[in-house]
Amino acid sequence: MSDDNYSELDKGGAPRQTVKDGYETMTTQQGTPVSDDQNHLRAGARGPMLMEDFHFREKIFHFDHERIPERVVHARGYGAHGYFECTDTLEDITSADLFQRKGEKTPVFTRFSTVAGNKGSPDLARDVRGFAVKFYTKEGNWDLVGNNIPVFFIQDALKFPDLIHSAKAEPDRGFPQAQTAHDNFWDFVSLSPESMHMIMWIMSDRAIPRSLRFMEGFGVHTFRFVNADGKAHFVKFHWKPKSGMQSVVWNEALKINGADPDFHRRDMWDAIQAGDYPEWELGVQVFDEAFAETFDFDVLDATKLIPEEDVPVRIVGRMVLDRVVDNFFAETEQVAFCTQNIVPGIDFSDDPLLQGRNFSYLDTQIKRLGGPNFTHIPINAPKCPMRHFQQDGHMAMTNPKGRANYEPNSWGTEEGGPREDPDKGFKSYPQEVAGSKLRARSETFSDHYSQARQFYVSQTEIEQKHMADALTFELSKLKTVAIRSRMLGHLRHVDEGLAGTVADRLALELPDKPKPASEPKTGLKASDALSILKSARKTFAGRKLGILATHGVSADLFKALKSEIEDAGGMVELVAPEIGGITLDNDETVPADQKIDGGPSVLYDAVAVLASKDGVKKLVNDAPSRDFVSDAFAHCKYIAYSPEAKALFDNVGLSDAMDEACIRLEAPGDVKGLADTLGALRYWDRERKVDLDG
Repeated sequence: MSDDNYSELDKGGAPRQTVKDGYETMTTQQGTPVSDDQNHLRAGARGPMLMEDFHFREKIFHFDHERIPERVVHARGYGAHGYFECTDTLEDITSADLFQRKGEKTPVFTRFSTVAGNKGSPDLARDVRGFAVKFYTKEGNWDLVGNNIPVFFIQDALKFPDLIHSAKAEPDRGFPQAQTAHDNFWDFVSLSPESMHMIMWIMSDRAIPRSLRFMEGFGVHTFRFVNADGKAHFVKFHWKPKSGMQSVVWNEALKINGADPDFHRRDMWDAIQAGDYPEWELGVQVFDEAFAETFDFDVLDATKLIPEEDVPVRIVGRMVLDRVVDNFFAETEQVAFCTQNIVPGIDFSDDPLLQGRNFSYLDTQIKRLGGPNFTHIPINAPKCPMRHFQQDGHMAMTNPKGRANYEPNSWGTEEGGPREDPDKGFKSYPQEVAGSKLRARSETFSDHYSQARQFYVSQTEIEQKHMADALTFELSKLKTVAIRSRMLGHLRHVDEGLAGTVADRLALELPDKPKPASEPKTGLKASDALSILKSARKTFAGRKLGILATHGVSADLFKALKSEIEDAGGMVELVAPEIGGITLDNDETVPADQKIDGGPSVLYDAVAVLASKDGVKKLVNDAPSRDFVSDAFAHCKYIAYSPEAKALFDNVGLSDAMDEACIRLEAPGDVKGLADTLGALRYWDRERKVDLDG
């Protein structure tokens, strides 16, 4: 063999790597050294396998059981390690240990996910994103299991199976995958008006984030903070991305899913590996019973939010993700989040969706991970001591030592085991509870349209257009006209203009409004915090510029452009006709990061085209190169170009359409300040000129 790592060939032709090459000895899971990992034990060289081949049976048995059941929801996820740093102590309102000392860091593991699709679905599905954080505190694990949207579809956990069944692939045909654009989902939603607020969010750009790094996170429910004196406040949790929010447009999402279905995973991996650590601020909305009683909506209703203008978000810490996992299965796949995992100083509210989740998540993890000992898996184990009398069960990794496995017991401290601590132990808030046993929903949960309208009117004009586009696309996929019509009736309660636009595009008459359970409020003010574009931070830091370049381009211009972007905290990838790269006009060779066929403009936040006179002749005859420019223009991206590259724009019919976001670079000095310009991320004035529905 030419490869020195292989010392010999097996008789069947398979190369063997042996300990003679310096490798450690392979063993079975029981530690027995293995002599041959290429052939199973036979009765003769061509004979049948013998049952006594324990190595084969162990190896194939393990392979057969490598896959654990995927999560019913949030199956496709991606996780990373990091830390939470307390930046504002909260000892006045909570005794939670991680909020007591400014500057103290708590290890965390965070998992992001889509909800509806399976493990093999693409990253850019239109969907709510899971945003779950496991804090390994000194007093146990706290799981803040939230989403990138602050509200949810339903008010009571009893309806969760129905919601998810409706959103998943239809059971008779097994499709569509990771999409809600089908009859079952909209049939359920159109018969469940409580979903209308969430529908507005899921039809907005929030449902197609550009990156997991560029989206907000929310605890969704109302929780309680309890301080050392037993006094309680209500609290809602917010994650604010330090790099700002950003989404893609729908046509772009479809093409990204084709070009790179792992787009979000790759983006997170690349950022952390490059040292550009994703960071979020943790904020809290804290309020008391008096506010809860006077607020327009019930704070226990998970389909409602509290506008930041009413209760400002107080920033209390920051989360930095600075380490990728060592093994995807062991950590990202086996991590088990449970909403019931709270620590002293944090408590539940009576939110009926939260109460149901507290039961469901534990039950789900036991089923998925094989038994009650999933907390023994390292990613789930607390980093503080665990002391209890729980023992045995499936796959127990550790068991309590000593004689006693019960309490109370009279044995001494060595063998008697742990004892409860009335002072430090978790105590539930002593809320007074009274009432008849009944199946009912509070009348305070009955307003289903007011905040849906508030969210819609809080958006910019272009964001409202995207919502109308999304509703049109989704409802156009339905085969049942009656379901489309029911949805249009609900939309009339949200906004007559929106309903009319969607109705016109579906060629339907507007139906009568359905009678609401509670008359909607019309005077709710717009909230800028609900809009991505109104909250934009206008920076290119953490974003990526794709440079399509040919042989013979100016070395000075290429290097100046690259430096301008990288100095601003952005990233640059070279896309070239050949993967070998390009040769600059100074004869310097630059290897390509992407060949044009695999590096479409949808992968980048902005693009540049640098071509020589000879090089552009090749680009104009290359379909992927033409798509690179035409897609970037259609997706309202900023486009820089050298004078020679103009021929490519002319070739795709853009000669008269180029606008101020198409930036001509003739000399190295022209790139000065370009990163600031690109920080706007999109030139939205272009959209109505390139979109049929404009």
